[in-house]
Amino acid sequence: MADIPLVFTVILVYFSQMQGSSAVTPVFVLKGDDVMLNLTEADDLENSAVFWNFTDKSSNEESVLVKWRPGTEPEVSPGYRGRIEFPVNRCCVNLKNLQETDSGVYTGHVMGAVGLISSTEYKVTVQDPVSPVKLTVDSVSNSSDSCNLTVTCSTQDSHISSTFTCDAKTCSQEGGERSEVTTSGASLRVYLVNDSITCNHSNQVSWTKNVTNIQDFCPCCAEKTESTEDAVYAVPEMEALAQPLDPTSDSSSPPSAIYSLLEPHTGPTRPTEETEIVYSTI
Repeated sequence: MADIPLVFTVILVYFSQMQGSSAVTPVFVLKGDDVMLNLTEADDLENSAVFWNFTDKSSNEESVLVKWRPGTEPEVSPGYRGRIEFPVNRCCVNLKNLQETDSGVYTGHVMGAVGLISSTEYKVTVQDPVSPVKLTVDSVSNSSDSCNLTVTCSTQDSHISSTFTCDAKTCSQEGGERSEVTTSGASLRVYLVNDSITCNHSNQVSWTKNVTNIQDFCPCCAEKTESTEDAVYAVPEMEALAQPLDPTSDSSSPPSAIYSLLEPHTGPTRPTEETEIVYSTI
């Protein structure tokens, strides 16, 4: 089949502008990692042209990443040579070593002989790993049968203070779990689980936490055996679709990368709910 004529490229730009309000799939990527973007419809790709465009998040300027016409090799734009792979023929592109400047909307267009067949859009956000978090005990007030503990959960640009009250049977957090969205867009939380106070800092691709045992500061609570079954700790609302990860394992090192995985013909999978914060009785 002959090359797609220039008029189809004009049609492509027109439809790209027309579809600015269509559904966009959000994807979060750890800085320096790769992401695979799939076409949601891949019918008759052998006889169709495939175009991938990128709209910069900061400038809103659109550029062409790759053009793939029937019977030819893909034409990669100079700025993306060496950074794009095609692992499954025309169905998807793999973008490598993403940086903050790669955040924006990626649009895949499938063009046939009569014009646009389908478009697929992804809003990619590249994030740095979150900074370390620190849990500081500010004050302790002990009596023979109770204990009050005030702590501060802090990062390099945000902090939360909270007070905990314990007796020989139970501990409680004044006002319940405390949380806020930091200036960098991450989630900062401080909450109580059994005898431990957890300070957690997370975004969609990384997490870090610091834990303090109340029994180390409150002698009255050494024999306390509180159960937190059926307790549900809320996660603050954020613009992102994916929820922050908050594993409960003893490992202190965050995973190297956590981002939405895009399989052929499907949308991104949603990360599982935070396992340490939802308990149920069987």
